[in-house]
Amino acid sequence: MGITTQTAPANPPATEEERLSFWEEAALRLDWEGVPGQDKPWHTTHRRVPADPDAGLGPDITWFEGGRLNVAYNCVDRHVAAGRGDRVALHFEGEPGDRRTLTYKDLQREVSRAANALLGLGITKGDRVVIYLPVIPETVIITLAVARIGAIHSLVFGGFSAEALKFRVEDTRAKLLVTTDGQFRRGVAVPVKDNADAAVAGENAIEHVLVVNRTTAPELLDTVPMTEGRDVWWHDTVGPASAHHTPEAFDAETPLFIMYTSGTTGKPKGLVHTSGGYLTQASWSFEHLFSNPDPALRDQDVHWCTADLAWVTAHTYELYGPLSNGATQVIFEGTPNTPHPGRHFEIIERYGVTQYYTAPTLVRSLMGWFPDGVPASYDLSSIRLLGTVGEAVNPEAWRWLRENVGAGTAPVVDTWWQSETGATILSPAPTDSEFKPGCAARPLPGVSTRIVDDAGNTVPPGVQGFIVVDAPGPAIARTVWGNPQRYFESYWRKYAEQGWFLAGDGAKYDDDGDVWILGRVDDTLNVSGHLLSTIEIESALVSHPDVVEAGVCPVADAKTGHAIVAFVVLREPAAIPSRRLDTLARSSLARCAATEEITADLRAWVGDKIGPIAKPRDVVVVPDVPKTRSGKIMRRLLTQLFEGTTLGDTTSLQNEPSIAAIQSVLRERSDNRNIQK
Repeated sequence: MGITTQTAPANPPATEEERLSFWEEAALRLDWEGVPGQDKPWHTTHRRVPADPDAGLGPDITWFEGGRLNVAYNCVDRHVAAGRGDRVALHFEGEPGDRRTLTYKDLQREVSRAANALLGLGITKGDRVVIYLPVIPETVIITLAVARIGAIHSLVFGGFSAEALKFRVEDTRAKLLVTTDGQFRRGVAVPVKDNADAAVAGENAIEHVLVVNRTTAPELLDTVPMTEGRDVWWHDTVGPASAHHTPEAFDAETPLFIMYTSGTTGKPKGLVHTSGGYLTQASWSFEHLFSNPDPALRDQDVHWCTADLAWVTAHTYELYGPLSNGATQVIFEGTPNTPHPGRHFEIIERYGVTQYYTAPTLVRSLMGWFPDGVPASYDLSSIRLLGTVGEAVNPEAWRWLRENVGAGTAPVVDTWWQSETGATILSPAPTDSEFKPGCAARPLPGVSTRIVDDAGNTVPPGVQGFIVVDAPGPAIARTVWGNPQRYFESYWRKYAEQGWFLAGDGAKYDDDGDVWILGRVDDTLNVSGHLLSTIEIESALVSHPDVVEAGVCPVADAKTGHAIVAFVVLREPAAIPSRRLDTLARSSLARCAATEEITADLRAWVGDKIGPIAKPRDVVVVPDVPKTRSGKIMRRLLTQLFEGTTLGDTTSLQNEPSIAAIQSVLRERSDNRNIQK
């Protein structure tokens, strides 16, 4: 396999022929197995059989059919072969402060050991491996090792419950679970192995559980429960394995990973992403969005995507995108405010991070922790580029991030994409001279979108519609694992005639033709016939000086159809007027009165920012709003909490205690209203 260094063109293609040519060039940035007598390493660039509504099946999509490559080789070995083995691949920082640095040569050695260990455990091409680990180097190593031998990985957030893990183990029919004895979380060593044991206790296909020792002292290892014949330690299995492994090339459409989506109702969907097309788009889009525009300066780049490795953002812009480009990056195990709220700023300064890619929810948290801005004691001068992902960023949070972390000048790539698309679809270009805070802007080269009404007609500027991807890139998910009908029903049925992928988000054009994402269409509010966006109302609330975060949801209203309820998280008490502090300190009844005062202020604020129709009927002050690990506010849970109905699935939450806290606030609110009556 030879090394190629071509860079795909930066201008959007105008025709389908140009689009395919664009992706061919992007694919040739990777290393493929050559085919004698062919000018390309594949025989068919792209094939698509339309969806079949009668059979309930989505389109049959392939990219680079006939081509063969090894994903892990492209992420590790080819950089060593090109003489860049001494370049740092990973700077790891553990929550307790332990640190490791791995070069590409180190990574090649460790991935080879892990690949040999997997083969020794009976894992082969097509087998599924569930990975239940925190953000540690072993997570990167085992993920690449699974890809290296042609198996399929499914990463599960290390904070998920045993029940959530059990579902994924059973749904994938995984033969191997990789887990750890424990993980560090908020300054405490949290046990993990018990959850893993509970998850594999029922009917499943698990043959082995591979355990990484993260938190147990060597002399206490015998206290960790290990099932004889099933459980094996990483240091006993991977440690002594050979550091030499020759990778095999696999077909481009070989499944690479299964990514489970989070939802509030129904079972999570296991989206299947394949190798050649996914890696092509992940690799090219990382270079386009994050690499220094001057290739001569890219050795100075230090990338940090703050997502947990189990989230699709991390797959694309923390694993496969950066590593396929030979980038240096940071991975961090802990929470951003442990042991103090400035931990991320310390890490940026320590490693000279140049691009910082994070979720709007974290930005809003930083705003609350640092109401007066980032202290000058932190040196953030290395930052060249900022990025946001997860959901639309509030303009106020966008401005705060750029001003406080990016010195007021750093470009901000506000990316919009999904687990289903595999890579970024909409984003400003990092070379843009002007930015619109909170605006996803326009499609990247090689893909296209449109905003349409129910009938598929393009909506005029300022009118909310459904955003569809009418020309997906090669990273798009091919199916839902074990349930192709759900793939069709979820994404293709509505616009099957046109062949468009329904993203599930509302959006609108502005007068310049740029795209503004307005949140999930099932989060849209219909108040007296007026369609309102939760994102717009939340952005208005967050722009209030007392509010750091807001979650807006619809509740049933006999008169207006929907009523608007806002759950708000206030800034630190020092930022709240003293008259409120005095009131808030007295009693629950007094707190209720203070909340009514805040409610009046915020309703008036939203009315001024958007219009009277957008005023929340109710405002509930809470310590936190429920969010997925990817930072998306679970608005449907807010509706269920307010209405007192049965809660949907909560296993994907990163902050499950917020549920009990909100329930407590709502009970106190109800009790006080009863007293007042």
